[in-house]
Amino acid sequence: MLGLPLKHSLAALAVIIIWGTNFVVIHQGLTAFPPLLFATLRFAFAAIPLVLFLKPPAITRLRTIAYGLFIGFGQFGLLFIAMDGHVSPGLASALIQLQALFTVLLAAVLHGEALSRRTWLGLALATAGLFLVARDGSTDIDGVGISLCLAAAACWAGGNILAKGCPKGEALALVTWSSLAAVPFLMALAFFLHGTDQLIESIATANATDWLAAAWQGIGNSLVGYGIWNWLLANHPASKIAPLSLLVPVVGLGAAAVLIGEPMQIWKISAAALIVLGVAVNVPRRPFLR
Repeated sequence: MLGLPLKHSLAALAVIIIWGTNFVVIHQGLTAFPPLLFATLRFAFAAIPLVLFLKPPAITRLRTIAYGLFIGFGQFGLLFIAMDGHVSPGLASALIQLQALFTVLLAAVLHGEALSRRTWLGLALATAGLFLVARDGSTDIDGVGISLCLAAAACWAGGNILAKGCPKGEALALVTWSSLAAVPFLMALAFFLHGTDQLIESIATANATDWLAAAWQGIGNSLVGYGIWNWLLANHPASKIAPLSLLVPVVGLGAAAVLIGEPMQIWKISAAALIVLGVAVNVPRRPFLR
């Protein structure tokens, strides 16, 4: 990674690989668990046992709970439902990156700021990418998948706005305690949408690989991934670290093609490139979230 010491470059590369390949791991987990049960397990693994050792973040309890709901149900709950037959893993890895653009838009609305030319350009590029997805993605995504991925990205953006109020150095506490807050809500929705019999059967028949996929969501993807990412942000300007996340869909598309044989058509590569480019032109030059 240009401009970073070797140790930090390797750490950044590890996060990109973890987050990029995680869409294939999600695909595996959803073959065993219903989406909202899988989301419940993800946040349970992210919260337990760290809640026994970390103090709650120095923000209001309501803000912590709200963050947990935005990220727990809004981002991952909706994403998991979308990936349960409505969108392919590789395409999902690109669409969810629209969160960065939605964060800029949401911050502009909340603070009454006029949208810059860069934001309008980013919107135009991302919209062109979405047009390709809607036009050519019949076998990889449907209307439900597009809607859910966009909603998940918007909820992630809402979580970003809420996280901005968290003191520097307490990101892990926020992730841990907000994950705990998300668990009962997700569990209740899982019982309501999937039914008790389906939940019990999926838990009883899940094998070791399925449980590793669930554990990886909370431990590997959330605690390790975000832990390293926040460490990098603490040691370097956000303008140097944030753009690296644009490599996640590149790894996501590649991992989906290699590991599960997802086709990489020209339209899909073009759509992902337009979406990533739309996000890239809006990468802040100054730190937005720390």
